[in-house]
Amino acid sequence: MKCYVGIDLGSTTSKAVVMDASGAILGRGITNSRSNYDTATRVSKLEAFTSTRLTLLRRALNEIPELKDHIDSIVAALENKFRLELTLEQLRHLEKNCRLNAEHEQFADIGTELSEALDEVFRRLTIQITNLYAPGAERKSDFFRDLAGSEYLQISEDVAADMGLEFDALINLYDKSIIDVENAPPSGNIEEKFLHALDRAIEDGLDLPIAAERIKAPIDAALDIELEESYSVGTGYGRVRLPFPKEQIRSEILCHGLGAHLMYPETRTVLDIGGQDTKGIQVDEHGIVVNFQMNDRCAAGCGRYLGYIADEMNVGVHELGPMAMKATKKVRINSTCTVFAGAELRDRLAMGEKRADILAGLHRSIILRAMSIISRSGGISNQFTFTGGVAKNEAAVKELRKLVKENYGDVHININPDSIYTGALGAAEFARRAGELQ
Repeated sequence: MKCYVGIDLGSTTSKAVVMDASGAILGRGITNSRSNYDTATRVSKLEAFTSTRLTLLRRALNEIPELKDHIDSIVAALENKFRLELTLEQLRHLEKNCRLNAEHEQFADIGTELSEALDEVFRRLTIQITNLYAPGAERKSDFFRDLAGSEYLQISEDVAADMGLEFDALINLYDKSIIDVENAPPSGNIEEKFLHALDRAIEDGLDLPIAAERIKAPIDAALDIELEESYSVGTGYGRVRLPFPKEQIRSEILCHGLGAHLMYPETRTVLDIGGQDTKGIQVDEHGIVVNFQMNDRCAAGCGRYLGYIADEMNVGVHELGPMAMKATKKVRINSTCTVFAGAELRDRLAMGEKRADILAGLHRSIILRAMSIISRSGGISNQFTFTGGVAKNEAAVKELRKLVKENYGDVHININPDSIYTGALGAAEFARRAGELQ
């Protein structure tokens, strides 16, 4: 099967989209790997092709009439078991690295105690991670660093207290070990892992209206389909580092404009708030860019800005929006520089302002800057599409809706759950068009 791949290398996350010859999306992948862009390209593509396999599995199961009302649960159970296997593999890798780093001479005086602490940390951590993949369980993130990091932090603090060990030693081991783990590809054959995941799902009582043997044949056939990467196009903040020739590179502006058009053909104005920049884009009825503006002040008001604030508050980026939604007022934030905003945040907290109120003010500040950029690009025309990772932040969306209504009236606003993939989607379409011409 011919596949066309678009890759969007952002400053905080990298995304990939796999498309077939008809333009249908087969799979999406994302990674928050930050070590280098070559690794981020490889990991995001691997995730996208894994997602593609799930799409093909779903298509195969659709051919069995008796499964009509069961496909969603079967695919969800299969993916859950598959993801659990990959996560536990990464956890074993993390434990191995932690133990190797624990042998360093700086830990010589506490070597035995540290080894015993790691035994208990990873025993508890394995249980906690497995529970996160239990039926009905909710995960705040699917990134291994986020999953393992938050659980490791809490468990290590408890274990260190119980054993009279310095907490910093366990955190030091984690910091030394995690980057290598999150950048390592899964070992073995992905297709075999899917089959193992299916066996485990069946063993755990997967509800099937037919004999399990009847679904294994079409799944085997779907896994045997050869996926040919016919053409790739890259974009994003790190596009110059992509392992592609320059003719396979497109600007972020073009890719986000086309991607938004593919999602919503009536789109005329696009706002993208990414990790490093904010873009206001005007497109025509074909998704061709006719005008645009970008922020001119480093990463202020972008994803990295929020990441910096999250670090200052010692919370995850995904927690900022829900926290801001609890505000009873908005604290005005004056700083436009990311570093100065951090200093102002500390001052506000020291003055007794509530974190939720400060965050509400920060989100309003971000959207006010975005509105200024949109205005300079030509304003907002129906339909308006909001893309990028910040589009998943409910507090940012709330402020955006409010300010758009105040300034432009009742404009139709599109926010797609997969908006973070907009740039990669546009790049995949450019790849498909180029590949079909070859």
